[in-house]
Amino acid sequence: MTTTHDPAHPVDDLYPIGDVARRTGLSVSAIRFYSDEDIVAATHLTPAGHRLYGIEAIARLDFIRTMRELGTGLEQIRRVLAGEATLHYVLAEHLDVVERQESDLRARRAVLRALVREQDPGRRIGLLGKLVAMPDAERERLVEGFWQEVSADLTADDAARLGSLRPRLPADPTAAQLEAWTTLADLVQDPAFRAATRSYLQETYATWPGAAIGAAPVQDLISSAGQDVVPKLMAAHAAGLSADDPHARGLAAQLVHQTAAALGASLDDELWERLAAGFPQVDRIAHESLHDPGYTATHGRYLALVATINGAAPPDAELEAASAPGAAGAPGHLSTLGPWLSEAILAAHRSDTRA
Repeated sequence: MTTTHDPAHPVDDLYPIGDVARRTGLSVSAIRFYSDEDIVAATHLTPAGHRLYGIEAIARLDFIRTMRELGTGLEQIRRVLAGEATLHYVLAEHLDVVERQESDLRARRAVLRALVREQDPGRRIGLLGKLVAMPDAERERLVEGFWQEVSADLTADDAARLGSLRPRLPADPTAAQLEAWTTLADLVQDPAFRAATRSYLQETYATWPGAAIGAAPVQDLISSAGQDVVPKLMAAHAAGLSADDPHARGLAAQLVHQTAAALGASLDDELWERLAAGFPQVDRIAHESLHDPGYTATHGRYLALVATINGAAPPDAELEAASAPGAAGAPGHLSTLGPWLSEAILAAHRSDTRA
């Protein structure tokens, strides 16, 4: 604190603490506090002990008021004023905190809305007891920790792909979504569920044939074919085209060529025959995979809960419908599509051989 008169600051250019309070919007006690803490010292102290402040000190106090209104901590402000940190760094640091708080508040608002709508007092109390036991941000961290543990045996690409679906509680959730949210939080904390899920993912995706299917070229093929060739083949089948139709043969040949490139395999008779022999089995394989106890108790359980939380259809819904035994023979069902694709591949190969 300045205790003697500074010629660089004529007394006429200094302001008593009451004027400073009116100029800055700070209370007199707050200004005294900042001075006593050596954050913004008075520019001059009169013989009678009155504090006077110059324009620079007033500007610093005005800066403190603005930062405090933003919720910035006093230690952060002190670092900026002392030159120990840049204003940009502190503001970015504070923005990160505010955004996390905003996310937490939105989640809490969603929970409260759903609880207010719930008419059953017993159910409301049960949900409330589960929800208040853990902050929503902590639930999100649990999901992240869960995926880090269960995907430890997988490649980075497989881990990112399989763990990409995350729960996002909507702004106005239903009681069912809240229940799914709390159930998921309980599951991802359960050591037995974690161990079972890790074991299932390791067995399915880190060993043959899952490891080969999870390779980047094969995944690229699945993605590109799933968006281009396969939908066209399904449309041709649904339209009633014969497997020997030139359009169907052309699409089938395109699928085989893409598969060979992805696998790094020779485009020989054996590959054509292997693919043709494999497609009639997709109906059985898909149904067995979807109902594998290891899947339904682990990864499938996770995916079903996340779909409920996110208000989306279960990710396996279309495949389930296409492979359901009761719908066998229906248009688009794998039991009819698979054999048709097999015939189209063989027809394309015969045509290619004759050419």
